[in-house]
Amino acid sequence: MRSTLPLLLIAATALGGCAVVRDSAVNPANWFGRSAPAPVAAEDAKPVNPLIPQGGGGLFGRRAVTEETYEGRPFEEVVDLKVERVPGGAIIRATGRAARQGIYSVQLTPANEDELPENGVLVYRLEGVRPDFNTPVGTQPTREVTAGRRLSDQQLRGVRSIRVEGTQSARVARR
Repeated sequence: MRSTLPLLLIAATALGGCAVVRDSAVNPANWFGRSAPAPVAAEDAKPVNPLIPQGGGGLFGRRAVTEETYEGRPFEEVVDLKVERVPGGAIIRATGRAARQGIYSVQLTPANEDELPENGVLVYRLEGVRPDFNTPVGTQPTREVTAGRRLSDQQLRGVRSIRVEGTQSARVARR
């Protein structure tokens, strides 16, 4: 009986201190906060005629091309963004909602080739390949797709926020 009372007091004090650590920057779960909506900058895209070939035309023009290019286009809406800490880095997980069903080969494409942060912001586009035929619109859950990307601690050096963009919306997760 004499030893249980001090143990209960110590346990109550330790549990009360957990609330302080939960909200602090020491806790790795708090390194990236929840995502928040962000405005999307209007893109000045020149109209492209899909019937006119863009490069290397001619009779044998396609035979010379050896590398495949990614045909993905940005999603309309970015619904959710989570950055989860893992040993040696973090995993970015973004969920997007397309206008129609059937999007495949979804990926997070870096905004710049070097995948370096600009002013502490690492920017990605959530892109997917659209099918060549018409697909049903369907309900919202059937049009949602999630893509992920792993970043190392070296890639996260100097990053204060991660931004994932679509054509109509974007989400930002801050440290």
